[in-house]
Amino acid sequence: MPQSTGNSTAHSQTGKHSAITRLLPFLVWMRLITPAKARDDLFAGLTNAVIVLPQGVAYALIAGMPPEYGLYAAIVPAIIAALFGSSWHLISGPTAALSIVVFTTVSPLAEPGSAEFINLVLVLTLMAGLFQLLLAFFRFGTLVNFVSHSVVVGFTTGAAIVIASSQVKNILGVSVESSGSFISTWQGVIAAAGDTNWFAVSVAAVTVVCCILVKKLLPRWPNMLIAMVVSSGYAWWLGAADKGIQLVGEIPGSLPPFLFPQIDAGSLYELAPGAIAIGLLGLVEAVSIARSVATRSRQSIHGNQEFYGQALSNIVGSVFSSYASSGSFTRTGVNYSSGARTPLAAIIAAISLAAIVLLFADLTSYVPIPSMAGLLLIVSWNLIDFHHIGCIFKAGKSEFAVLAVTFCATLVMALEFAIYLGVILSLVFYLKRTSQPTIVEVLPDPNSPSPFFNPAHNDQQPRCPQLRIIRIEGSLFFGAVNFVKDYLENVSEANVLIVANGVNHIDIAGAEMLMNEAQRRREKGQTLYLSNLKVQVNEYLSKGEYRAAIGEEQIFLSKGIAITQIYNRLNRDICDHCKSRIFIECKPTIIASDTVQN
Repeated sequence: MPQSTGNSTAHSQTGKHSAITRLLPFLVWMRLITPAKARDDLFAGLTNAVIVLPQGVAYALIAGMPPEYGLYAAIVPAIIAALFGSSWHLISGPTAALSIVVFTTVSPLAEPGSAEFINLVLVLTLMAGLFQLLLAFFRFGTLVNFVSHSVVVGFTTGAAIVIASSQVKNILGVSVESSGSFISTWQGVIAAAGDTNWFAVSVAAVTVVCCILVKKLLPRWPNMLIAMVVSSGYAWWLGAADKGIQLVGEIPGSLPPFLFPQIDAGSLYELAPGAIAIGLLGLVEAVSIARSVATRSRQSIHGNQEFYGQALSNIVGSVFSSYASSGSFTRTGVNYSSGARTPLAAIIAAISLAAIVLLFADLTSYVPIPSMAGLLLIVSWNLIDFHHIGCIFKAGKSEFAVLAVTFCATLVMALEFAIYLGVILSLVFYLKRTSQPTIVEVLPDPNSPSPFFNPAHNDQQPRCPQLRIIRIEGSLFFGAVNFVKDYLENVSEANVLIVANGVNHIDIAGAEMLMNEAQRRREKGQTLYLSNLKVQVNEYLSKGEYRAAIGEEQIFLSKGIAITQIYNRLNRDICDHCKSRIFIECKPTIIASDTVQN
């Protein structure tokens, strides 16, 4: 008796421990930190802080935010996601894809860079975080699976083109009137092309060339930061002010200020579609990147815990002047390759970045806008996944159609709706596949001593004239009923045996279809048989009138038993003159016939 109490207590403590670690996952990895791991995390964090400096400023410009907000978004969200997520290497912060969605969602409502614009962006971030938290609370992690890889690749490719297009005016050094759409942007660029500032173009070119060369010759060095420093020095040598080269300007040397966004009921309705898109896209990015790195680090990723981490990073970040964040592929890759061992590296990176902002913020006043535009061209090029585009093209028409439609929609419509369109198209193809389950005619293997069935290969194989055996591979739900019903009605044999071990799910429409088919055949003097029902399918048919209507004597535990029983019910006259004799049960008939003839 005491032993039982002890086990119960241990179980209770284990359950409490599990609940606490799910709520506060950092309690697990903090206990594992050693001096050696802390040293590795320190170096990885410092490297990451340097990497994100030009990246954060560039992403803020994409989002229509002042440059310092890109750095704010790389500080607080990174710490929160590291504390409450599940990945030991994922680093959260601003991303190119989310930045462009933020811009296209809010720019029609307020002037980019204005106080009203900033407030709406922070409200949008809070809404996206609450949406992610709702998904995490109800454990709806599977929703991310409906955003297929083709949608993500199509969207990021389109976003890359949109980002690059939006920076052409900064590269040319011209002012462009545009509504912000892809077509309008290029119309404005073409109209203003005659006023091109070739000094600005040269600064952008120096940035791009330097970035590529450093990446190629010194792959472990921070190529973006070096390119930004070199191009800033080049712009200073040219005399930026005299040559009409715009500069980023000095950013405030302060930590992210606490500021709860002012929420207007009217703006919630207008921001809702963008918030949902940012929430979904952010989760897809974060979970995909975390799983990608985990395959190399051999760490187990808990998807729903990652949902909580991303949700809290956006909710907390929104009140610390941080706009929408997610897992950063570049920073996560650098973090892993730099030797990070625990999420402490992400926290060190954020703290180091905060120190840089406090001590060296005035240096951004020397950074030219064309240099940032050049860096964004590099970012855009890296966003285009040519390898997976080729793989999707080879995979099939439906997958490539999803990619192509999402890509085109990204160029001609609001980005959040492009994501929705891609998801809807993916679901259409998915429903089409599931509504047409595979129906395979199977025949017994003549060389097998026991009942063993193989799919029929051609029409020349001998068949039983009285019985067709089929295997259904797929769920019998309302979407697949008509397809299966049409097949069964076109079966010419008087008896049909459905081997149902491939049917994982059945609903009321599927059960009624089987019941009606059994009754239809019974009225014609024919029979429908079932075998190998899975437990859940068998239980569902037993709940209502379905099993009784089909007939208890028509339902068998296995196909071997089914063949034996059905054979005894076949028309003997037809069996005696049959030359196929494909079943083991037919063999005694062959011997008996030979004996009579002799």
